[in-house]
Order: sequence, then C-alpha cells, then structure tokens
Amino acid sequence: MHAKIGSIDTENRNKGQKQRNEMDIGGRITELRREKGLTQQELADRLYVSRQLVSKWESGDRRPDYKTVEKIAKTLEAKPEDIVREEDVIIEELAACVPDDGKGRNDCIDLPALLNGFLKTLPEAACDIFIRRYRAHETPEEIGARYGVGDNYVRSILARARKKLKKYLKEKQNG
Repeated sequence: MHAKIGSIDTENRNKGQKQRNEMDIGGRITELRREKGLTQQELADRLYVSRQLVSKWESGDRRPDYKTVEKIAKTLEAKPEDIVREEDVIIEELAACVPDDGKGRNDCIDLPALLNGFLKTLPEAACDIFIRRYRAHETPEEIGARYGVGDNYVRSILARARKKLKKYLKEKQNG
C-alpha cells in the first residue's frame, strides 16, 4: 500500500539560501576543528582526505555528504547535528529533484500531487523507504535497522528513487 506524502519545502532551491547553508556547515566545521586545536591538515589526516578538501568544506566551495559529516563529527567529538541538521539534508536531497522554470522558481507545479503519483510508480519496498526518509525523517541507519539491511543499501535505494523522481517531475513539467 502506498502512503501519501505531504508538501515539501523547496525553499532551499534558492541559491542564496543554499550558499548560507553551505557557509553555516563550513563555519561549524571550522569552529569545531579550532575548538579541538586542529589544523586543516590534521583534520584531513584523521579523515583520510586532502587538506584542500577540508578547506573547500570550510569555505563552502564543497559540501560533505551526510555520511562524511558523521565522520567529521566523530573525529571532532561532536554530533552530526552540531554541523548540519538532518532535516536540512533531507530538504536539500528532495529540492535537488524538483525542476525549476529556468528562473530558479518551481511554484508552478503541484508538488504534493506529483509526489503522490510518483510514489505509486515505485516498488513497495522502495516506496516505504522513501516515505520513511522524506516524510518520517528517519536516517538511513534507522531505516536499515528497521528492515534488516545496511545503511548503504538504503542510501542506494534512495539515490535511485531520487533519480527516478527527478526524471518523473521533469516529464510531468514538460508533458
């Protein structure tokens, strides 16, 4: 049985908002790193990444995925939520799937109705995982534990579903 999903705030599609969020993440990484008295190179060494990548995270030129945020947080003896809220990650994941009109807007589509239609196209297990992530805001680890599968499997299912959603929404917008 497919459940319905409510409206999704796509406000983060706004470039200025996205840049602020990235800067907030970078700023939090910088702040936590400095609190621990680490240089960018020392943090990079502990994470097995380059110093340049740490610099890009901190400047907002690149954004670590949530799994990397978890590793950064563990290394800096913090919680992932101290760097970025899971809800912000969820919104950003879905917002990246929503087409705009070429002017940065997407207010001309009925997103809740389209999402409900899209969910009916997914296999039941994928639909359940999608809803648990984007409606119930469960982490991939929580979903994996619920279904007895690994979090990487859940991430894979979600990535495929988002790819399908992006295609589905684009077809509906153009068709």
